Amino acid sequence: MAFHLCSSPSSLLHERQPLRSSSYPLHKFKAGNFAFSYKLPQSKTFLHVIHVSLQEPIPQNEEVSSAEDTNFQDSGGKPTSSKSNIWVNPRSPKAKLLRKKSFDARYTSLVKLAESLDSCNASEEDVSEILSGLGDNILEKDAVVILNNMLNPETAPLALKYLQKKIKPTREVILYNVTMKVFRKSKDIERAENLFDEMLERGVNPDNRTFSTIISCARMCDLPDKAMEWFQKMPSLGCEPDDVTYSAMIDVYARAGNIDMALSLYDRARTEKWRIDTATFSTLIKMYGMSGNYDGCLNIYEEMKALGARPNVLIYNSMLDAMGRAKRPWQAKNIYKEMINSGFSPTFGTYASLLRAYGRSRYGEDALNVYKEMKEKGMHLSTVLYNTLLSMCADVGYADEAFEIFEDLKSSGTSQPDSWTFSALITIYSCSGKVSEAEAMLNEMIESGFEPDIFVLTSLVQCYGKAKRIDDVVKTFNRLLDLGITPDDRFCGCLLNVMTQTPKDELNKLSHCIEKANPKLGSVLRYLVKEPEGDVNFRKEASELFDSLGAEVRKAICNCLIDLCVNLNMMDKACELLDLGSTLDIYTDIQSRSQSQWSLHLKSLSLGAALTALHVWINDLSRALESGEELPPLLGINTGHGKHRYSDKGLAGAFESHLKELDAPFHEDPEKAGWFLTTKAEAQSWLESRGSPELVAA
Repeated sequence: MAFHLCSSPSSLLHERQPLRSSSYPLHKFKAGNFAFSYKLPQSKTFLHVIHVSLQEPIPQNEEVSSAEDTNFQDSGGKPTSSKSNIWVNPRSPKAKLLRKKSFDARYTSLVKLAESLDSCNASEEDVSEILSGLGDNILEKDAVVILNNMLNPETAPLALKYLQKKIKPTREVILYNVTMKVFRKSKDIERAENLFDEMLERGVNPDNRTFSTIISCARMCDLPDKAMEWFQKMPSLGCEPDDVTYSAMIDVYARAGNIDMALSLYDRARTEKWRIDTATFSTLIKMYGMSGNYDGCLNIYEEMKALGARPNVLIYNSMLDAMGRAKRPWQAKNIYKEMINSGFSPTFGTYASLLRAYGRSRYGEDALNVYKEMKEKGMHLSTVLYNTLLSMCADVGYADEAFEIFEDLKSSGTSQPDSWTFSALITIYSCSGKVSEAEAMLNEMIESGFEPDIFVLTSLVQCYGKAKRIDDVVKTFNRLLDLGITPDDRFCGCLLNVMTQTPKDELNKLSHCIEKANPKLGSVLRYLVKEPEGDVNFRKEASELFDSLGAEVRKAICNCLIDLCVNLNMMDKACELLDLGSTLDIYTDIQSRSQSQWSLHLKSLSLGAALTALHVWINDLSRALESGEELPPLLGINTGHGKHRYSDKGLAGAFESHLKELDAPFHEDPEKAGWFLTTKAEAQSWLESRGSPELVAA
């Protein structure tokens, strides 16, 4: 490779070339690893001067322009030249001298000197000893290079002090700015502020770079209020924020939770085409994610790419985390593919975000694949990530996989089970009806120092209910009260669900527990299980109950109450509850009608509620015929084709047998799973032949 020197008027090299004959071809020569070429002159002349740059620092007495200083500082003290390059004969005796005097060599020696300052004792004596090797005629740009490459916040101020004594800088603020960068690298805001005070005491006026450095230092220290304080000082010291400072402040305001100001500056940044760094984009994405505006996250992500900014791993991880919170695993998949296609390798944070995204949305296979890939790469999962996997397994019914993950957690040596871990395992055992295993896990939990919480006790109630061990359900309820835990709506809903599976002669045991836990629910149950005291308006009592419940449990509790009515052959109350549920929008769009088809939609209903809805629908069809209304060509019942995660049964399978008992002419559609269809003629004939419909009890 040829020895490379840049042209400059500061150095001259005189080389005489031999005279050549008239053809003047282009000759090429090789000398070792160096190559060069020249064209023979067309007349008997000598090549007088070749300009070669040693890129030495500008002498102290030369005037340095503001623009040059800024460019020099921006490039980390290593200036660039726009002048042309030439080849120099490496065998020339002066090539070695030029190489020694070149700026690259000098720059390297200055960087090594900065490294020595970083590693020496923080004393004036040691710092002076190292810098004395520069001699007395230290150039300003050499000082900038040294300070700019330092990392030690203790020795940097001492080096600055020494250099200030040796040189007369044309713009002393640059020396302060590069020293302040050392404090930013080490996230030392206190020293940065002290240096700023020293500047003012010495009469050195700060510039925009000074403020942007100290603001970004506060930003890196996660002190947004401090950054805003410095931002507000700028006008009083004669500095107007530039686009670099404003861009940094977008990040600062977002971190401080001042969303309006952050978005206002961001809109301005887009309009005026400021350069925004990836850290700011990442903060904006997190800001939108924390506020629940996940579409905002996607918009920032797409705008970032449109502006030509290349996402980094931090951006990708932030987006994966946001899509996980939004429960949009399909978008997390797409973003992950973009990340891999862009040449980035997934980090632990990437995998953790993917696990959370897939786990929250019950993407079981995808979550397990991520888990296996992490294990193959030797990554250690935290207890939180193990719990995310176990909770997902509990939600989707992956019992075997959950037990393997639990054993891996215990043998990992880096994580330990906590109360959430045991809660997930007990839930899985309980939903599977494995009483002894659930009890054994509860004992292991207590031996590990954890008391059962309401989630664990809710799972145990469900487990004992499945096993028809009603006395143990009551004991679990009393245990909850003894622990000082207040039963919540979900716990009461679980007790009510157990009642739908309990023999009639034991219902009073559970209704007594529910009356203690939720008096309003207990009042409604008294009307169903035993004679109510005095005049009771059942619909009013039920309406007040639903008004007091959280939206997430209203449908489940209404389903259970209807199931209980069906079990007790109280069809009038079941129909009344279904009607009330429709009035209160607990149930929506159960029936639909079009010119071609009338349908009954049962996907979100329990078996008892679905049978009740069928009973009401058949009555509605009968009334339509009696009033002379024409039935459509097709009638359909949609039960859905899903199955319970801990059972092979679904509503479609259970419902089909009831249709057969009713001798209803509905047949499952082979092309649409979960749909039972019949024609107008078949439906009309069946309705006319059966008279008043009667519900088959569950």
